This record gives sequence, structure tokens and C-alpha cells, in this order.
Amino acid sequence: MEKTIFNITKMDCPSEEQLIRMKLQDFDTVKGLEFDIANRKLDVYHNGNPEPIFLALGTLNLNTTLVSTEKSNFVVETDTSNKQRKLLWIVLIINFLFFGLEMLFGIFSGSMGLIADSLDMLADSVVYALALIAVGGTIALKNNIARFAGYFQVLLAIVGFVEVIRRFMGIEAMPDFKTMIVVSVLALIANVFCLYLLQKNKSKEAHMQASMIFTSNDVIINSGVIVAGLLVNWLNSSYPDLIIGAIVFVIVARGAYRILKLAK
Repeated sequence: MEKTIFNITKMDCPSEEQLIRMKLQDFDTVKGLEFDIANRKLDVYHNGNPEPIFLALGTLNLNTTLVSTEKSNFVVETDTSNKQRKLLWIVLIINFLFFGLEMLFGIFSGSMGLIADSLDMLADSVVYALALIAVGGTIALKNNIARFAGYFQVLLAIVGFVEVIRRFMGIEAMPDFKTMIVVSVLALIANVFCLYLLQKNKSKEAHMQASMIFTSNDVIINSGVIVAGLLVNWLNSSYPDLIIGAIVFVIVARGAYRILKLAK
């Protein structure tokens, strides 16, 4: 058994972890994975040459480098897929509920930041759903659904950008900053809870620290919307909301690109 260490600089939240798991699930030589998201490190326990694994990780465009390969006495543990299914269902439901909540209040409050953040929640939901499908579904089914989800997110990102540009060029009503802040705080709590669950259920393989929670993109986005809400109030301007909305749409588009790469 070999242990190969990879440095993956763009792996900063559980969504990337799920993409990597799905990418490597069909490698018979891979016997175990250990993720250290806080330090952007992945340990792969495998048989044979690590080069095919490295090439597969490279297709995800997460800036992967091979650090080292060494002998290991890693012991393959019993299958814990049922526990993983339960965990994935929990985080999927939480993310999807907040997608609907943020979309609803984003429309009512006129906040592009909340609408964009809701789509980021949807992107995470798609990743977790694909992981669930991958547990018991065929490769072809997984790829077809991943492809559909990727193109759908691209469409949503484009529509969002067009709306942001339209609002920049026109005269729009001020978004409700109180709604922006309250809903974003709730979403922030939900994301922190999801990340806590993902860490707590990593069993003996996990050695990630609580600090990884605060390095995730989702938490940063939630915080950005909160700050944008405060700036909307202090500056009496809708521009902070539009700026954070545009930034999040870029993140959504990037996530869609990764999913499409995974489906190839």
C-alpha cells in the first residue's frame, strides 16, 4: 500500500471534497482518502502508480500538486456508506431549504446578494445530491445529472449577471438591508452547522480543526452579504448589494464549470 500526499490549493470547503471523492470513486487502486481542508491537503492510500490519480485530480482545476509518495500500513475499514448517506441527506436538505429561503426573501427584499447566495446554496445542494447518486447509481447516470446541473447553474449565473448589469444601469429601489442581514445570519449559522456535521462524522480519518469552518467559501459569502447589507444602510446605496451579488455569481459559475468537468 502506498500513501501519496497531494496539495490542493483551491480545496477550501466540503463541496470540493465531494467533487474529489466522486472523481476518484471509480479507481480500483484507491483504498482510502484523508482530507485536511484547513491545510489544503489530501492523503490518498492506493496501490500502484499515483500518476493516474494525479492526472484525474488535475482535471478538476483545483491547482493540485503531488507532494510525496511513501509506503503505508493503512488498513481498509468496513464500509460506512449508510452513515455517509445519512450525513449527505442532512446537509443536502439544509442547503436546499436555505436555497429556497434566500431566493424567496431575496426577491421580496430586492437583494441581488441574497439571490446570488441562494444559488450558491443550490450549487452545494447539487454537489451533495450527486454524491448521493454516486453511492448507488451508475456512472452514466451520475454524469448525465452532473451535466444537466452544470448547464443549469451556468444559465442561472448568466441570468444573474444580466440582472446585476440592468440594475447598475437603471434606477432601482433600495434593497431591504434588515432582511439581507437577518437571512444571511441564518444562512451563516446553517453553513457552520453543516461543516460541523461533516467534521464530526469523519470518524478516525478526520484530523481537520474547527478553524476550517471559517475558511470555507460559503461562510465568506454569507459574511459578505451581511457586510453588504450594512453598507447599503450606511451609504444609502444599492451598489454594495449589486457588487456582492456579482461576486457570488462568479463563484456559482466557477462551481458549474467544475461540475461540467466532472461529467466528462
